[in-house]
Amino acid sequence: MSSDEILVGYDGSADATVALEWALAEAGRSGRPVRLAYVFEWLTVAGWVGPGIAPGVWPDDTARREVEELVRRAAADAAARHPGLTVHGEVFDGPPALVLQERSAEADLLVLGSRGHGGFGGLLVGSTAVSVTAHAHCPVVVVRESHPEPNGPVVVGFDGSESAHLALGFAVERAAQRACPLRVLRVSQAGRLSADEAAATLADDRTATEEAVAQWRETFPELAVSVDVTAGSPAAELVEASRAAQLVVVGSRGRGGLRGMLLGSVSQQLIQHAYCPVAVARER
Repeated sequence: MSSDEILVGYDGSADATVALEWALAEAGRSGRPVRLAYVFEWLTVAGWVGPGIAPGVWPDDTARREVEELVRRAAADAAARHPGLTVHGEVFDGPPALVLQERSAEADLLVLGSRGHGGFGGLLVGSTAVSVTAHAHCPVVVVRESHPEPNGPVVVGFDGSESAHLALGFAVERAAQRACPLRVLRVSQAGRLSADEAAATLADDRTATEEAVAQWRETFPELAVSVDVTAGSPAAELVEASRAAQLVVVGSRGRGGLRGMLLGSVSQQLIQHAYCPVAVARER
């Protein structure tokens, strides 16, 4: 597996198919190869979880071959529709979250559907999706069956933290690839302060954000960049901004996160509620 690949969690479900299409479009812009990863989970010796196939008895070679054929066809179809791309498919064994976390160490980007069936059942229900996104060794994009604004901006949440700077760089690169505007959104906690203190805090936040954006303006002078600084709830403001965006980017944990947390509450809420794909940026 190449370290520049886009890894896609794939199980044949509708959401996984949406994630695959997003990954193929991303690969078309970046030229990176795509690998479909189906995680074949044997729960007990009495049964297994598979892609809409009746439960079998372990070990069931027929079921395994059907899964491999499913992935082979999906990869072949994707390659045929995108002749300029390299597309592979592979079946792995083990718990889906753990396997995807491990395989992400060898990927440039991990793309997940909002939920699937079989090996990815309930991916965004409870802790599984949070675990994958929190522990992955590369940036993660979560794609749901929604209708993001195709001509909208890439929106990035910025709070001045180290994680936010990573998110800003990731967002700049994606906006430049798409030739679309970049909206940098900073949500201040100034609402809890007096009017004078709030005004000063908002002014300071805008200055700091403009300084962070300045180097990227120089690197990508053709990129249209806007900076919005407001008071309110970061998660709520970013979810609302996602209505008109084609992608929302956040860091894995910002200034508001508790020390030791691998994924902040803003990232978690966006994964659950955003109206467009959500990228959680981190260093590989």
